Amino acid sequence: MRTIVIVAIVAIICVAALAMYYIKRRIAADSRIQEAEKKADEILQRTQREADRQRNKVHIEAQKLAAKTRATVEEEIKTRRQSVTDIENRVMQKEKYLDEREALYKDREDNLEKEFEKVKGLKKKQEAVIEDLLSTLEKAAGFSKDEAKKILLTNVEREVRQQAGKMIKDVQEQARKVANRKAKEIVVDAIQRTAVDHVIPATTSVVQLTDDEMKGRIIGREGRNIRAFESITGVDVVIDDTPGAVVLSSFDPIRREIAKLAMEKLIGDGRIHPTRIEEMVEKSRTELDDIIRERGERAADELGLQFHPEIIKLLGKLHYRTSYGQNILAHSLEAAHVAGIMANELRVNVQLAKRGAVLHDIGKALDFEQVGTHTDIGKEICEKYGESEELINCIMAHHEDEEPDTIEAIIVMMADAISSVRPGARRESTEMYIKRLEKLEAIASSYDGVEKVYAIQAGREIRVMVRPEEIDDPGMHKLALDMAAQIESEVDYPGEVKVSIIRETRATGVAH
Repeated sequence: MRTIVIVAIVAIICVAALAMYYIKRRIAADSRIQEAEKKADEILQRTQREADRQRNKVHIEAQKLAAKTRATVEEEIKTRRQSVTDIENRVMQKEKYLDEREALYKDREDNLEKEFEKVKGLKKKQEAVIEDLLSTLEKAAGFSKDEAKKILLTNVEREVRQQAGKMIKDVQEQARKVANRKAKEIVVDAIQRTAVDHVIPATTSVVQLTDDEMKGRIIGREGRNIRAFESITGVDVVIDDTPGAVVLSSFDPIRREIAKLAMEKLIGDGRIHPTRIEEMVEKSRTELDDIIRERGERAADELGLQFHPEIIKLLGKLHYRTSYGQNILAHSLEAAHVAGIMANELRVNVQLAKRGAVLHDIGKALDFEQVGTHTDIGKEICEKYGESEELINCIMAHHEDEEPDTIEAIIVMMADAISSVRPGARRESTEMYIKRLEKLEAIASSYDGVEKVYAIQAGREIRVMVRPEEIDDPGMHKLALDMAAQIESEVDYPGEVKVSIIRETRATGVAH
């Protein structure tokens, strides 16, 4: 029982303690709530006061801005009104000025009309006076006005024609002098800057021997070695009394060069028999192919040009071709250098001029093997290996098979002529030289009125004496042109031929 009471008392005490704790918590919570509400009221009041203060501040600033904007707008309106007023004043002043000018112009117009009427009256009087003067002059001179005008115009026209003709002649003469001087300067400069070899190759080659006993070994037993050599190479071997030398003769320079190389190899080797000859000839032919290619490459490098390998080979073969004794490759290189210098002076395509000049005789490398002129063969070669139409025209035009289409083609023609006619470049037989002189004199002698003809300066000038009673001064010029045209069409010659006509009248008196 006692225990129950104790438990009950403890329970009451615990409940009372819990009640007291809860009451304290409630009181504390109420107190915090009141404090929070008080702080919230204070914050709200403070916020309200700040909002009112900001509102008042913004309102004041807005009023100030509005007042300032209003003042600015009013000032701008005032300024614009003043500007409009000034413009209106200026417009009114201009209108007033224009009215005054209009009145002044109207007065001047009236005055001008009056003056114009006076001038018309004076003009009529002047015309009447002029008519009277013309009538008087016509009566005094014996010519009408139209006749006098016609005579005057005729005289003026004749005088103008004479002056114009003289002026044209002077201009042409001056232009001719300048052109001739410039052309001579370009040609002389091109020739002076081109160094060439004047040695003319022959159609034979000489092979030196170590001793004369080698001749017997070359001939062989019953001549079998020399016959085999000539049969394989196609070259004539001349063994005569000349000490220490054997002469190889052939008009084909390629064959002659192969034979020379083979002969030198046989002499150096010492073993000479038909089989060995055939072996050395074949070896020399291969070696010559390399030499030909090397010469072609050297020529292209000298000019700074690029070519197809087959054209390089043909260029090398030109070294073994001659024309009137002139080496074709040396001639082509010389013409290319001259053409390049001339093209550079004339400010045209230097590469095309050099290329056309070095290839203008490329057909001569194959004219022993193909049918046709060397220009046609050269055209086929260049077309085959992709050369340009301009270059092909240079090839065809250098012997006038076609008309030159470009200035470079004309330069190639000139370079070819310069290289061909320079002293020591080519040779011709005495017979051909005499025939050409006789043909020149025959052409000149075939014309009526010709008394004597002389071919001088190695056929570069023809002097023609005419009978003065048959040929007059104007006829001399026509005769010279006709002779020059016939010589140009019928005679082949290097350079140019000058035709000089001489008409002489002599009167003789004898004093006794």
